Amino acid sequence: EKLPNLRCFSLQYNFITDAYDKLIVPLLQHMSTLEKLHLNVYVYMEKIFIDGNNLKKNIIDHMARLKNFTFNIDSFLHLRNQIDLTSTEDIKHTFRDFKNNHIISYIDYFHNDHSSRCFIYTYPYKWKSYGYITNNFPGVLCKFVREITLYDEHPFEYEFFLRISQSFPFLKELSVMNSKPQKNKLCRESNKDNQDLSIIKFHYLTSVTLYSAHDDYIEQFLDDSKTFLSNNVHLNVYFESLKRVTYHFTRNTTRTNCAKLKSLFLNGYGLPKYARDYFSHTKVL
Repeated sequence: EKLPNLRCFSLQYNFITDAYDKLIVPLLQHMSTLEKLHLNVYVYMEKIFIDGNNLKKNIIDHMARLKNFTFNIDSFLHLRNQIDLTSTEDIKHTFRDFKNNHIISYIDYFHNDHSSRCFIYTYPYKWKSYGYITNNFPGVLCKFVREITLYDEHPFEYEFFLRISQSFPFLKELSVMNSKPQKNKLCRESNKDNQDLSIIKFHYLTSVTLYSAHDDYIEQFLDDSKTFLSNNVHLNVYFESLKRVTYHFTRNTTRTNCAKLKSLFLNGYGLPKYARDYFSHTKVL
């Protein structure tokens, strides 16, 4: 049934769905009189990613009056030993006729998980959460974003964290999921006096979760020669990981940021007495 009087419509679904072709597309095709549409979805696809061709064929061509179309779409595919993999340039090419929009698009392949994702969105990015961010993140400014998760099967180096801090200047909540050690860590430490390697600053960060992070990334955030933290940060981390990174709570370069922590959750563990001075202003939850 058509919806002839509908002019504006927004669909936001924060969970991954496999109903794009069966439910979302048919629903939107009943809204032929739309002038403004916002679409924010995470979807599993069977064979191909959602790209510019898909949006034009299944949505735009069914809405002759559509003037304003903004979207934030993450589509996921299972890898089945494909040889000819779609590239980021392939996806970008499908948006060549989107003259009225600045479109950001890129593809990530996770071979260990046998999965892939294609992220497409209209820029500027206006949403609170950005979702998973990999090394392929293009480094655009996202001043409305407050929550992100960093995930990849490849290491995050210093330049990546610098790019993140600059792209998300008002970031509040950050999670890191990466088990790979940094490759350029020793090279950076041997060039400590290089002024080009500035301290990374997260002025508004209030929560950091590092349960699924290699020790190198725990060090990245706690070493005050690498990262500046405010006095209002809550940290989620495993006790054993924290003990290793701080050299049993004696390491000088991690002392300042640890003392700054507002609160600390160690997944059920408490701090030993000898470590309490190391977290002098921190509430252990």
